[in-house]
Amino acid sequence: MTEPQPATRRSIKAAAPAPAGPSSRAGRNLPVAIASGVVLGILVAGTLVIHPVAFAVVVCVAMVVAVWEMRQALAVGGLFAPFAPIAIGAVSMIAAAYVRGAEALVFAAALTLVATLIWRVADGMTGALRDVGAGALILLYPCFLAGFAAMMLAEPQGQWRIFVFIITTVFSDIGGYAFGVLLGKHPMAPKLSPKKSWEGFAGSVLSCAVVGAIVIPLTLDGAWWQGAVLGALVAPAATIGDLIESSLKRNLGIKDMSNIIPGHGGLMDRLDSLVMVVPLVWVALRIIAPH
Repeated sequence: MTEPQPATRRSIKAAAPAPAGPSSRAGRNLPVAIASGVVLGILVAGTLVIHPVAFAVVVCVAMVVAVWEMRQALAVGGLFAPFAPIAIGAVSMIAAAYVRGAEALVFAAALTLVATLIWRVADGMTGALRDVGAGALILLYPCFLAGFAAMMLAEPQGQWRIFVFIITTVFSDIGGYAFGVLLGKHPMAPKLSPKKSWEGFAGSVLSCAVVGAIVIPLTLDGAWWQGAVLGALVAPAATIGDLIESSLKRNLGIKDMSNIIPGHGGLMDRLDSLVMVVPLVWVALRIIAPH
């Protein structure tokens, strides 16, 4: 529970070197990124097909990794959130949300925050408020937001709801990337994400709307226009999630949250859009496809 010493902090800063290899105009090693994306896609699709609980387990594992990445990143800025209570709490929050719903998610989050406070104060009061604040940030982003995915999974046709959520968000990234590389000329937020352009954002909205219009009638018996509206709403939420993480990384002076996914960086570099989109899709699908 003790804070890392200065030498440890220096090692954290150097923990995620950029992978070598040919890069595309958007700054990725495209072949490696595609291969990693395919592997992740197979993992997600496979667990969704096998059983909802299998996918819930994947979400729990992802949250433990995300907590570790967020803790490592915040440590670069001198914020040392305790890992153990937050990681255990993250798994508890996902399980509670899946089994008992929104009230249980809130209750588990509150208990985890209290446990984090006790754990950190037991290690000494110096910097405790700062570190507990960092822990609260991690509990909210991404853990609490990921709880909406667990609640969505537990609903009727939960696997299809998760599919709609993921596929529209993924196509926001794909459309934004393609339009940005081919047409991008006008920066959207140059201080936060220099490669993100308004043309790329238009591609995100268009691709999400098209995909939503296709998958909603096929999976949840909704109208095509409902899917198009959903997609058009997903794209801004996904973009906001991307910009929030870009702002966090820029403030901390790091390029990626880690380097565990070849061609992508860290897991949080892939989850940033998803965790911001999932509450929106959870609400929207309860309107489009009520129980």
